[in-house]
Amino acid sequence: MTEVYNTTENYKDYNNLGQENNNQVCINDNVRSFSRIFLPTLYSVVFIVGLIGNSLVMSVLVKYHKGSNVTNLCLFNLALLDILFLLSLPFWAHYAAITEWVFGSFMCHAVTALYTLGFYGSVFFMILMTVHRYNITVHARNSHFSKQWSVRASLLLVLFMWTLSLGASLPNIIFAKVASKSNVLTCKEEYPEKAWRLFSYIELNVLGFIVPLSVMVFCYSHIIPVLMAMKTQKKHKAVRLIFVLVTVFLLFWMPYNFVIFLNFLHQLGYMNNCQQHKDLNMAMQWVETIAFCHCCLNPIIYAFVGEKFRNSTLKILKQWFPLCFGRYSATAKQFSERKSFMSLRTLENSSSKVV
Repeated sequence: MTEVYNTTENYKDYNNLGQENNNQVCINDNVRSFSRIFLPTLYSVVFIVGLIGNSLVMSVLVKYHKGSNVTNLCLFNLALLDILFLLSLPFWAHYAAITEWVFGSFMCHAVTALYTLGFYGSVFFMILMTVHRYNITVHARNSHFSKQWSVRASLLLVLFMWTLSLGASLPNIIFAKVASKSNVLTCKEEYPEKAWRLFSYIELNVLGFIVPLSVMVFCYSHIIPVLMAMKTQKKHKAVRLIFVLVTVFLLFWMPYNFVIFLNFLHQLGYMNNCQQHKDLNMAMQWVETIAFCHCCLNPIIYAFVGEKFRNSTLKILKQWFPLCFGRYSATAKQFSERKSFMSLRTLENSSSKVV
């Protein structure tokens, strides 16, 4: 896989996996055997679940939410970038299963581009959504200005975010290369200098974790007091959603970035013995897969939590799968009608008592 950091960086040298200072080969057969089963299975699950969820989000937005406001555009592009990211996983799964790259040089660059562009793009659009929520909540007095600005400039803003994502991905795309080691073809970044590899780790930690977390903490720490001051019953639900957003981001991305930092230290010469090398390889497989699952949760967290969006989703699911969701919709309608009838009866009884 690519050097943003991923576990397939660990298989390509499995046949000749590096040496310790005493020139004894570090055997990593246990990690390799585990990877050939674990990674293809988990990548396949993430690919299927994430593709279904994000495709559904895009379909609902195209059919029922065609407005060009910032939120809808961010949701659409977030789902699109998650799909681009997911499309790279079958290739990495195959690479992990046979421990050799068989798709050629062009596909090495292309799959690396899908992987890195999807990764950085998703992060940047999550940041944009957070800043937009901060703007319309904390600076509500300028909401008219914000609405007019979003209509005029939202497309340019989206284009800027894609350009930024591509710029962050370029080093990995450019240095991706198919090479032969011990008669085994690999697809990985071949950096001209060690400084480039160190830069890739720093870039991933800063742009992929520190910046989005800092933006979340700043924006939501200002949003929560404003929400709590509002006289609405939905404020507690909104605050809970904020905590879910931040908690999920931390749970899924903090372990991954911590191991990335350990690999950065490894490149500087720390943790060089064989056992530590094995532990880093094994840890990366687990935390990377956990991080990848976040793109499966994005549709649930950022889209399906809204009542209007959920109703649109049920409509489109009813059209696609009438046998499964037609009955559910009818039951929900009956429940809603019964609830309205009971509320009306209660109101009538209260009125009669007053009279």
